[in-house]
Amino acid sequence: MSKKRWLKILFYLNVVIVTALVSYKVYLNVVTPEFFGVHNEQLVAINKTIEAKQDYSFAVVGNINNSIGIFERRIIPRLNASELDFVISAGNAVSSGGEDKYRALNGTLSHLEKPYLLTFGQHEYEEFGSFRFYDHYGPHFFTFTAGDSRFIFLDSTEKTPWRWQARWLKDLLQADTSRHRFVFIGHPLLRPEEDFLLAEADDYLQPEAFRQELLATLSEYPVDRVFSANVAMYAEQQHHGIPFITTGGAGGLVLNQDESFYHYVEVMVSAEHGVEHRVIDLPVGQHPILKQLESFWFFIHSLFYVGYLNFILLVSLFLAISIKLYNAVFVGKSYYPDYDIDATPWLKKSLQVAMFTNNYLPFIGGVPISIDRLRRGLMASKDKVLIVAPRYREKAEDEEDVVRTPSLFSFGAKSEFRFANIFSAAVRKKVKQFKPDLIHSHHPFWIGSLGVYMARRLKIPVVYTYHTRLEHYSHNVIIPGSLFNNIIVHALVRRFANKCDSVIVPTHSTEEYLRMIGVKGDIYVQPTGIEFERFHSVDEQAVAKLKAELQVTDETVFVSVARLSNEKNIDFMIEALAALKQRSEKAFRFLLIGDGPQRQRLQEKVDSLGLQQQVTLVGSVSPEAMPSWYQLGDVFLFASQSETQGMVILEAMAAGLPVVAVRASGIDDVIKEGANGFKTPARQSLWLDKVTVLLEDPATREKMAQQAIDCAASHSIENFTAEVRTVYAETLARFEQKRNKGQKRNQS
Repeated sequence: MSKKRWLKILFYLNVVIVTALVSYKVYLNVVTPEFFGVHNEQLVAINKTIEAKQDYSFAVVGNINNSIGIFERRIIPRLNASELDFVISAGNAVSSGGEDKYRALNGTLSHLEKPYLLTFGQHEYEEFGSFRFYDHYGPHFFTFTAGDSRFIFLDSTEKTPWRWQARWLKDLLQADTSRHRFVFIGHPLLRPEEDFLLAEADDYLQPEAFRQELLATLSEYPVDRVFSANVAMYAEQQHHGIPFITTGGAGGLVLNQDESFYHYVEVMVSAEHGVEHRVIDLPVGQHPILKQLESFWFFIHSLFYVGYLNFILLVSLFLAISIKLYNAVFVGKSYYPDYDIDATPWLKKSLQVAMFTNNYLPFIGGVPISIDRLRRGLMASKDKVLIVAPRYREKAEDEEDVVRTPSLFSFGAKSEFRFANIFSAAVRKKVKQFKPDLIHSHHPFWIGSLGVYMARRLKIPVVYTYHTRLEHYSHNVIIPGSLFNNIIVHALVRRFANKCDSVIVPTHSTEEYLRMIGVKGDIYVQPTGIEFERFHSVDEQAVAKLKAELQVTDETVFVSVARLSNEKNIDFMIEALAALKQRSEKAFRFLLIGDGPQRQRLQEKVDSLGLQQQVTLVGSVSPEAMPSWYQLGDVFLFASQSETQGMVILEAMAAGLPVVAVRASGIDDVIKEGANGFKTPARQSLWLDKVTVLLEDPATREKMAQQAIDCAASHSIENFTAEVRTVYAETLARFEQKRNKGQKRNQS
């Protein structure tokens, strides 16, 4: 069955699902029982429960917030199993005042086997909830007596004028003869001595005149306890001998610390001891994943408790899906490039290109070197380049046309990974003043994202070069490696690349990867250029000096260039060379050029394997001196699988070095098996076999060296720059065409 037919079936299946859900929602609206004036029946039950008792008890809960996992599943069973006579919510029983939240709360409270009452709190008031509260439960402020106690509920939301309530309360207390009095008000009257992280000034009773009036009245006509919620903590304070208790841990967000935890308050009233209370701590400590599952379940739960807004949302959601499926099935699309694009005008003019990168010189690495080579190639073509890069302690020699962003912080060996201030207004101002024709971003995050943002603000296209396989850097992040490798990296690259107008990749295998993860835009395969002549030319005097310093005689010299870190697979090569020492009688030296966080550990490994005479960790070498080091070698060895191209391989080939490398994306396109080198699976025995061939067979080595030179010659900076300028020109032409079409549609 064809893909189109499957999509068509899926489309009609979706229509059936929408029809079924609409029917179900109609069914719920008709069949679900309504509930009105619940407080009236609850008051009858409370009076009946304690009318003949001198001793009784009740629970006070605050900030239920429609909790399923905490309140419904953990607190309600404890309340049902206790000797408590009834339950009172001090406010925020719902997460908001929507109809679905009230109906979900009604479903939750149906599991409670004790009478209950609700205080009208801030959440009950939100989203026109005051009307729903009045319909479903009753007045926003009220009082009742039970036994020898009076219970007073106040409205702290400003729905009811506070002066009216203050006068009502004073008259009520003045005439009251009850032995005990309890006041419930959603917003706390007193703030704790130390500010609480999850609370703001508006979370406490406002306005100040109302607060002062209540405090004065309660001091003149004392009450036993004042309960409030609205803040996710437990706090108990005394004012004129009256305990003011804030309880906010019945299911909403808490910090799980000393003052913010899941709990409820148990109040005991007895003829002998008067009024006592205690906090019932609930040691929950939910796992974050379970918390998310609870939130998802509540969404589903409340969604089907009617809620007209949710009904409209549901229908709209499925209609949108249906339309999207319809477009996918019935609307014709062209997946072929537009060959009518005329890029000639852009190729003829000098371009202004702003490049955005997370690292640049003086930091030495493949990306900074690649960017610098492109910059110099473009400038040789009379284009203008502005580079936006982090600021380092050391300064590069050539800072012309480079905007340095201040570093917020850094991490990694020698602090080479810098998080720059991408919110700098000065940086944005300089980019705007430069007036770029397009932006070229070299990383899919941070400064690279700033490049996309600036392109959208300036209404110009953006080109992205995919340089690095980020999944091989999971050891540098604190999140689980599998999550980083399997989901985050690919999603990050896909999302970023699809925001850009064109994508440049160095190899065909890299293009295939981007297509597989869902990149849909224009992708250009363009290997990064190298300074072929500089690496091909031989400085006999410099090479002779290096040989003398390193005491190199007539042994075969293996060279490798890599950052000494886990993703470069250095251990693989050292272990294989230890086996080569045992296998072959031919003398060899291995010069490993580069520095990094693993240098000390790798040196210890070399020493433990007895390779001190064969393996030398050279350390960092300046870019200017690199041609001589390549010329010193006979064979280039490489085992990294994190490259998208591997420029050092091309540099080594320009110096006439055949290559033995582990087969990986990027490398696979550069090395022609048996011609300019060998590429093997990541198995030491196979890799070592090829190294042995080049060690023991000088004729094969010499033959492959010439083909390596021919391969590198085709990757000159001049060719690279010309190809990138073509990418720029075609991107600008397509962007202009889209803009013109958009303007025509707007005019019509």
